[in-house]
Amino acid sequence: MMAASSIARHPSLRRATLAVVPLTLVLVASAVIHLGLGARAISPRTVVEALLSYDPRNFDHRIIVSLRLTRLIAALLTGAALGVAGMLLQTIIRNPLGEPHILGLNAGATLAVVICSALGVSSAHWGVMQPLVAACGAGGLFALVMFTASAGRSGPTAMKITLCGVALSAFASAVSAAILILDEQTLQAMRTWLAGDLAGVSQSVLRIAVIPMATGLLMAMLLASRIAQLALGDNVARGLGVNVTRTRALSVVAIALLCGGAVTVAGPIGFIGLVVPHIVRYLAGHNLRSGLLLAMPVGAALLLIADIFARWLLAPQELATGVMTALVGAPLFILIAVRFFK
Repeated sequence: MMAASSIARHPSLRRATLAVVPLTLVLVASAVIHLGLGARAISPRTVVEALLSYDPRNFDHRIIVSLRLTRLIAALLTGAALGVAGMLLQTIIRNPLGEPHILGLNAGATLAVVICSALGVSSAHWGVMQPLVAACGAGGLFALVMFTASAGRSGPTAMKITLCGVALSAFASAVSAAILILDEQTLQAMRTWLAGDLAGVSQSVLRIAVIPMATGLLMAMLLASRIAQLALGDNVARGLGVNVTRTRALSVVAIALLCGGAVTVAGPIGFIGLVVPHIVRYLAGHNLRSGLLLAMPVGAALLLIADIFARWLLAPQELATGVMTALVGAPLFILIAVRFFK
């Protein structure tokens, strides 16, 4: 009764609760379609049977559980992580154009992974180290973006952060490309991953990458109230007793962990973190805690749908998932930019 009355008193919580049902239906339907796609098409009924009453003697069941289920879980985890990262990023820098791919986090994570791969980091430990390396690269380049954007009298405005992010992201991508051109072996090993793709994800990579993702999500939830106050402005947040510097630094660590885990699984997939916060604010208003919870299924659903279209449009050939998100996300970025900077 108390929970119901609390929801009734907060319109944003009520809207978020109402959005959960259609989101769940979209996720379930998309998951069934996703598991049925491939070189061997499998009917939705068989997919459901494989999940609810698995028969190891059934060939279709083995395909779904042994091969396709890993890719589905990878899409759900990566989409959820990027959605939450985008929500956090747009809140702490107060910029509706904030997105891990645009502001350099994905490029920094990619550059760090490429450098370590080119240097021949021991393969025996690389699987464990990769998420941490990617997170350090993401956090390092974003810190450089914020430092560069803070120069000058005007400080880190939305326009300066966006432009510095785009420029430094392009620079990091150019360095990564130069390394790969000079190291053909690394290029061959990472070619598909660099496009942002969910194909070929292994269970061992997922098990390792879920640790930084879960840590980043936990940090985001613990910091939610302080980040919400930070969104009101630094002076207001300080007046409410928030340590602005520490809160922003911990938020960047959480974002870097989320992006590092996502890049480890699927490579540098862009624009999910841009679109998700706008959808969440439409569904749930500006309550950050409920927004972060809602960002997970919204991000998961968006990436899952993008992966479905990437596999279906040119079947039996497949597009990289990152190509599909860019095809949709780039025009949306332009629309949001025109609206915000008009």
